[in-house]
Amino acid sequence: MSVRLRDYVATAEQSPLAAYLDHAPWTLTSNTPDIVRSLLATCCDGYAINDDIAIHASATIEPGAAIKGPAIVGPDCFIASTALVRGGCWLERGCIIGPAAELKSSFVFGGSKLAHLNFVGDSILGGDVNIEAGAMIANYRNERADKRIRIASANGVIDTGVEKFGAIIGDGARIGANAVVAPGALLAPRAIVARLALVDQASVA
Repeated sequence: MSVRLRDYVATAEQSPLAAYLDHAPWTLTSNTPDIVRSLLATCCDGYAINDDIAIHASATIEPGAAIKGPAIVGPDCFIASTALVRGGCWLERGCIIGPAAELKSSFVFGGSKLAHLNFVGDSILGGDVNIEAGAMIANYRNERADKRIRIASANGVIDTGVEKFGAIIGDGARIGANAVVAPGALLAPRAIVARLALVDQASVA
């Protein structure tokens, strides 16, 4: 069974990730440093590039935020003090990474927001996704001896072949405060996860 980025993110075909649409989402997130480095070559007018970090002139990076390359921070993005961006990240236009939020090895499409006190690891967030305070998107099955991520779906079990993958979150999804999205989640566009909820789509096989 194939999981297609275009089914979750309407603007994927017009984005810099268009060249990767034939790849499974977990393949992209497993290779974020290399992909982000390749995208750095496409950053042009309006970006300040220092080593392997590109920040658009209209972006706001507060004192105390930490950005570890490779990383691309697009126009009108805001990264708050005490936020951490690491492991290869691409932020499109108008994204917000709030105080004490950590974004690791992820692609974030336009207008999406991590409020504060969040962790999002090895994930793809579509456009206009909102993640309320304290919500987590986990990326690793530390509770299992076999940590390979397998996803239960209506069409059978998807074996990703990787040990780290958080989620693909479709456009306009809403993740409530203190919710936990377990590794290997596929959330459709406009999905709503209630506050304090657990989303776990793992196969028990």
